[in-house]
Amino acid sequence: MSASEIFERVPRFLRSFYFLTGLAFLVWMFLFDANDFIKQYDMYAKWKELNTDKEYYLREIDKVKKDRAELLSSPELLEKFAREKYIMKRPGEDVFVLVPQEKE
Repeated sequence: MSASEIFERVPRFLRSFYFLTGLAFLVWMFLFDANDFIKQYDMYAKWKELNTDKEYYLREIDKVKKDRAELLSSPELLEKFAREKYIMKRPGEDVFVLVPQEKE
């Protein structure tokens, strides 16, 4: 079999200029383009991850706003929060911080 016989066995529409140009375009878009499908998939995965993070941070913001409103409404809660979180004390008080030992 010569090359021309093999060429003749290929269907005519596969040899057309438009089919070959379209095939070359698709290969270029799938593999070589700056926005190829691999990058598009990676960007989509990153977008989903960022949306998940966004939802988490929005929930955390709501929690912090709620805690802030509670703290600002009650001086007792504000004092308790300051003592527990920031180890603040009144003048003349001694504060003992107990730190649990790490198990080996």
